[in-house]
Amino acid sequence: MTSFAIIGHLAHTDGAFTLNDLPGSGGRMDILCRCVNASLFLSHDMRRDVDCYLVLCGEPAPPKTVRFSGNAVRSLSPDERSAGALIKKALDIPTGSEFREAAPGVSVRKGGLPQLMTEHVFAVLDERGTDIRTAGIIPDAFLLSDHLNFTDDEELQTKQCPRYSVGPPCIHADHTITIVHNELDRRRCGWK
Repeated sequence: MTSFAIIGHLAHTDGAFTLNDLPGSGGRMDILCRCVNASLFLSHDMRRDVDCYLVLCGEPAPPKTVRFSGNAVRSLSPDERSAGALIKKALDIPTGSEFREAAPGVSVRKGGLPQLMTEHVFAVLDERGTDIRTAGIIPDAFLLSDHLNFTDDEELQTKQCPRYSVGPPCIHADHTITIVHNELDRRRCGWK
């Protein structure tokens, strides 16, 4: 099982945003929707062995975590609005400290990065990290940020995590996920 966790620093934590304005009213929810799609979609299929966690840190009730499970998700199309609609639906249900299913394969809970880090051993995707192509072993859980850098608190929480890079320039989060998948796919198929 491969896991991706993306921190959405401004992403709204209620369903009051509009699907017609994911960047503005959703607090850059568009970025997180693209990350969901990059994590889960293949051409004409889904990656059933992937979970994608969205750590929402925006107003009004941060933090919340939305989980997309590739082995169970339904009604997800490869466009931002489809993922946004499922996130919106998840944020409209009451939450506690345990994941609660909002739709098949989509669940939500209160809590953010500290709780998620007790459940997974993450590697941080960071342009200053070790080149993922030259790494001997690649982990199966990755943490990355949206369009903003990690906060000082997040840097402190992830200080002990190994760091991997997909290349020297800073690229979009969803593109980073695609490159990581490519590297994992190549290794699993025995390509060099």
